[in-house]
Amino acid sequence: LMNAAVAQDVEPARITQHCDSVSLCFSKGLGAPAGAVLAGRREFVAEAWRVRKLLGGGMRQAGVLAAAARVGLEHAEATLRRDHDNARRFAEGIQELNSPLCSVDLASVETNIVMVSIRGGWPSPAELCEHLRAVSEEELAETGQAVSVLLFPWSARTVRAVWHRDVSARDTELAKNKLEFVARKCQE
Repeated sequence: LMNAAVAQDVEPARITQHCDSVSLCFSKGLGAPAGAVLAGRREFVAEAWRVRKLLGGGMRQAGVLAAAARVGLEHAEATLRRDHDNARRFAEGIQELNSPLCSVDLASVETNIVMVSIRGGWPSPAELCEHLRAVSEEELAETGQAVSVLLFPWSARTVRAVWHRDVSARDTELAKNKLEFVARKCQE
């Protein structure tokens, strides 16, 4: 919700105005250690509260988590915009690579998520993710850096990259460089 609101430059209420209920997780892009909020009709929220208690949910001293969620909400626009910018830079880096291994549709990069298309039969998305995660002696010798990039094999021909508040512009640059290194090695 918050990523969509920032990307569209609208208030979250504009997006949710036609919804019966809304759940917002504070631990995703907002960076709180835990927590979520549920909004909806009074009866719906009361039933959700009852079921949560029935299943053993409940916390003491939840104010500490609420404080972290509040900070996340207060800084959401700047934080999420930075995440979107980093994702965009990564996607542009993939496009500039002009690699036969992978590509990205820049028009589809609107928030903090980049879907990378894998071309050809090798490597598979899972194999590419493994190469990006692993650090080899060859990489260390050639680049002087040990970089591990965590992407997710999304489908048979796609990997998914997601930015959050703990991924900096420098981390994004290192991830682009790592992808370039791996793509080159896969072509050799």
